[in-house]
This record gives sequence, C-alpha cells and structure tokens, in this order.
Amino acid sequence: MSFWRAAYSTLLLLLVPFALLRLLWRGRRQPGYLRHIPERFGFYSSPIDAPVIWLHAVSVGETRAAEPLVKALRERWPSHRLLLTHMTPTGRATGDQVFGDTVSRCYLPYDLPWATTRFLSHFRPQLGLLLETELWPNLICACKTRSIPLYLVNARLSERSASGYARFSRFTRATLQALAGVAAQTSADAERLAALGAEQVTVCGNLKFDRSPRPEDLELAERFRHWFGQRPVFVAASTREGEEEKVLEAVEVASQPQLLTVIVPRHPQRFDAVAKMIAARSLAYQRRSAGQAVASTTAVVLGDSMGELYAYYGASDLAFIGGSLLPLGGQNLLEACAMGKPVIVGPHTFNFEEATQLAINAGAAVQIGDVEELGQAIAELLADAERRARMGQAGVALMGQHQGAAQRMVAMLQEISRR
Repeated sequence: MSFWRAAYSTLLLLLVPFALLRLLWRGRRQPGYLRHIPERFGFYSSPIDAPVIWLHAVSVGETRAAEPLVKALRERWPSHRLLLTHMTPTGRATGDQVFGDTVSRCYLPYDLPWATTRFLSHFRPQLGLLLETELWPNLICACKTRSIPLYLVNARLSERSASGYARFSRFTRATLQALAGVAAQTSADAERLAALGAEQVTVCGNLKFDRSPRPEDLELAERFRHWFGQRPVFVAASTREGEEEKVLEAVEVASQPQLLTVIVPRHPQRFDAVAKMIAARSLAYQRRSAGQAVASTTAVVLGDSMGELYAYYGASDLAFIGGSLLPLGGQNLLEACAMGKPVIVGPHTFNFEEATQLAINAGAAVQIGDVEELGQAIAELLADAERRARMGQAGVALMGQHQGAAQRMVAMLQEISRR
C-alpha cells in the first residue's frame, strides 16, 4: 500500500465515529439513514446466486440516469444479475421505485480496505461500473488486485473538481490508472480526466439524454394539470437551501396575479422547512402529498414528493432548474427539455456545463444572472406563447440528437474486454 493510500485509509478510519454520528443525526429527519447500517461496513445478509454486474449510483440523480444503462446491460448480458449500490437512502428508494425487483440493491460500504474486501468477496462481481465522479481509491485498488474490471462511466469532471484532484496528483493518477476504462460525457471531461492520469478514455455522451418519460409519468402530468386548473403554472424544480426564498422574490418581480408557483425541493428532508418558509411569507399554499385539487386562492404548491419531476414539468408552462441561483453547480435540465418545456437556468451550472450550453445554443433554455432577471424572464415567457412553444420543441429535438450514450458505453465495455 502506498504512503498516500495508507494515509487516506488511516484518515477514513479516524472518521468512522463521526460517520456514525452523522448517520444518527441525519436519521432524526430521514429514518432511512438508520437502516442497513452494517452494509456500510461490508456486512450483507444473502449472496446473489448468479453472475453479478455491479453498478454504483450514489444518490437520486445518478440512479435515474442509470436507467437506460441498466436496460442496455440487461440486453447484452441477460444471464447476469444487476447489483445497484447507493450511498443515500433516497438513492436506494429511487432504485426501488425505478427498477423494483429486477435488480438487487444495497449500500456500498465506506472506502475502508477491509469493508471493500468484504463487499467484493460477498458479491463477487464480474464487472463494476461507477457513475459520474465516484472515485474510491481503496475500492478501485481492491478491484484491480482481484482482476475485476472497474469502469468510470458517464464521467464528468468540472474544472473546479479537476483542480482539487490535481493537488494530490500522484495519488489521483494511481487511482485513475487502476480503472479498466473511462466513459466520459464530453471531450472536455475526457481531456481533464486524461490530464489527471486516466487511461482508456472514450467520449460516450451523457446518459441523461437517453432517459424519457414513462406512460405513468405522462398520466400523472395530466392529473397534475387537472388539479392545477387553467392558470399559468411555473415550476421551480430541484431547488436547494436558500433558493426557494429567491424564487418567491422573483415571482413577486414577475407580477403575474394568476400565476401558480410549484416549488419542488431537491431534498425531501427539507420539505417541512420550505413549507414553514412559504407560510411565513403569508402565502396560501398546498402540499402535493395532500392529493387535492388546487384552490383558486392558492399561490404556491409545495411538491413534497420524489420521482415525479416529469409530471411536474408536464403540468407546467415554464420551468426553472434549481441549484443554479446559488454557486452549487445546478441540477439536470434535460427532464424539462424531454417534456417540451421552456427552461430557465441561473448563472451557476458547472455541474451540467455542456448540457446547459447545448440547451441554450439550441434555443431550449435561457440563462439569467439574478433574482431580478429571473422575474423578468418569467413575465416575458408567460406573455409569449409562441416563444414558449419554440423553446419546448427545441428541447425535444435536442434530446433526440444526443441519445445513444448507453449503447456506446456497452460497446466500449465489449471493446476493452476483447483487448
């Protein structure tokens, strides 16, 4: 074991008590954090009696992005069992919602050498895939030692993250070179990863372009629209802490008396806090969980549900994508594009840099700089139905132009395995 990996492992071991305290703390609001704790240390109940392909999707966004890849893997290796691992209870719950019993699921253990060894010994995967930016040095090294080909897929790396990894260049290079291959989202991601030491890097595109709404999503969108009535509907989706207040300030700037604002926070543990904030502003609101038609006096609907973004977009006239008003990097705008809705994003979109720029260049999205500009954009777009229709059509066309990432990834796996 190298000096850097030994130091990293020692630090992780010292942090274990704090990790347990964090689980207990988060479990106060999300009981899911208190379940399956032994799995986080590599202890599992029953093995899988079939050859295993393992796919790690840390949380909700990665789990949903994995859907087309899971389908492609099933088609190519039908005799294998798919194992989906997560780090958050919301990711695990999303895996259950999206895939049901068609895949197995568990938590990936903390990156302690003995925990990763237990995980690999228990499930004995024949192939491993890490989605996006999940680099776990001990896990990657253990796979290399056991001759388990492990790939980083749908990989993205912002300039900011690349600069952080570059501070530990030798450690980062050794970790990346232990991977069997990398499927990057864009050429810029590929260049940054290669500069840090990654080998066998292929540009395969973004899995999020491959996703599309299911029939049940479209049915729920119709139900939502019936509940919302004939008023113009503006949805602020995947909002992060501190953004909901700014969204409501922008709605005041827009000055649309009949407007219904739908706010869908990114994290479910914040639903109650956002409800209190809306009430403190003396705004009449309803919660989606109540399952009731929206009253004409209601100004805000709190989307306190998970896995229903397609339906919220489908029932809206206009969408704002959260995580972008504050320097958080933004969230995925492609679901709104897939539903043919005009999109507004804030100035901070570095987590979805290329997808955002493609949408802006295609005329499917507009970018604003602050709350004032967001309010103006809401008012202008609601007043121009033809422009909204053009933007929506551009979004649908954009999705069609960039599909195929899942098939390219499977082709990459096959090609590298033959070498």
